[in-house]
Amino acid sequence: MAYYVILSKLTDEGRKTIKEKPGRMLEVNKELESMGVKVKEQYAVLGPYDFVNIVEAPDNETVMRMSVELGARGSVEMLTLPAVTAEEFAKKMK
Repeated sequence: MAYYVILSKLTDEGRKTIKEKPGRMLEVNKELESMGVKVKEQYAVLGPYDFVNIVEAPDNETVMRMSVELGARGSVEMLTLPAVTAEEFAKKMK
């Protein structure tokens, strides 16, 4: 399984939804699992992004499908970054 960091920004529609139904984030996490993407960590943050998520997925294609599905809803914009652990990075640099 591969790790990905997802930086996300809510659109106006997304902010409206989250205000009316804050638990929606957790419902989306369950939807992601059905797509093969497991949310490992999720943080609400201040700054240019609203959330930082660490997810695990079998491959880039799975994450692309997730990104298109969520993006098509119009409630969120995402920047997805493939990630490796620092330990794995050090091993590969040897």
